[in-house]
Amino acid sequence: MRESYLLLAGRIRAEMADIEKAVARVERAMQGSRTNTEQQDIFLDSVALNLHDFYSGIERVFQRIAQVADRSVPTGDDWHSELLRQMATDVPGIRPAVLNHETVTAMLEYMRFRHVVRNIYSFHFDPQRLSTLVDRLRPTLELARSDLEKFTKLLGEIASDD
Repeated sequence: MRESYLLLAGRIRAEMADIEKAVARVERAMQGSRTNTEQQDIFLDSVALNLHDFYSGIERVFQRIAQVADRSVPTGDDWHSELLRQMATDVPGIRPAVLNHETVTAMLEYMRFRHVVRNIYSFHFDPQRLSTLVDRLRPTLELARSDLEKFTKLLGEIASDD
């Protein structure tokens, strides 16, 4: 158990570093869309793709936690929503909730948008909606980072107690 928790903590930290890169790309692309209006659509495509990457990276972290700590990964048509709910649930004897309510609420927007990116043509993206998501992205990342740092610290404490 000790090694698997230490490995999980390391993988969470590594994934968070990649997620930070995706967030930085979102911010750069949005800035490009605002200063290069003739090619705004190309920049907004990058914004959308990297917003998708942001949530997909966060979701990979949740999946690893579900696999290693919970030993139960949701399945079925609504597994994305179930996984997010699972991360907000205290599992007595196994782990506390990974995410607080505020983080889950913020994450829901990005989970829904990830679905949009996968299911519509990019030329249908609403620039105002993208702008709103970008404006909320950094605070959402910080909420997730804070929750996941607490969780990785707990993993380390559990591993050292073994």
